[in-house]
Amino acid sequence: MTFIGLPIYSLPLTRLAWLRRVGLAVLTSGLLAGCGFALRSSPNFAFDTVAVTPEQSVGVAAELARYLGDKLKPLVPAEGKVGPQAVIEIMQELREKSIVGTTATGQVREFQLRLRVKFRVRTLQGVELIAPTEVVLQRDISFNETAVLAKETEEILLYRDMQSDLVQQLLRRVAAIKSLTP
Repeated sequence: MTFIGLPIYSLPLTRLAWLRRVGLAVLTSGLLAGCGFALRSSPNFAFDTVAVTPEQSVGVAAELARYLGDKLKPLVPAEGKVGPQAVIEIMQELREKSIVGTTATGQVREFQLRLRVKFRVRTLQGVELIAPTEVVLQRDISFNETAVLAKETEEILLYRDMQSDLVQQLLRRVAAIKSLTP
């Protein structure tokens, strides 16, 4: 792109053009700050330590435990140690696959993948902070019998993506807890 034979990026900025750009940047940042816009940061929790059950698992509970990192403590503390302030219980985790589309000859053309997780959050003393709640995520996936291996890999990646999305949803719900007392 050129302007009078010179590339546009090489034209010197006049003082007025520079002031316009700076003014536009200041105005935009002021409007964004005024509307409550903020970049997403790590959540602040009402507790300092937490246990995730089941402790020896894969899937949502394991990814949740990895995300919580330093806040994680075992549900049953060693002798002389203090237990966690909160417990996130993954009560049920189901991966479902159902047929949603077929051809006229009865061949499968589309599946629906679902990840269904039931969880609750409580204190170690049994005070329920979040009642048992079920979260369901679903994705559609097309199927082609000539690319079975590729579709299996795509299915694995979709389940992994749903699992990460579900963990983020759980963390936002847990971060909404304001106090450990009812």
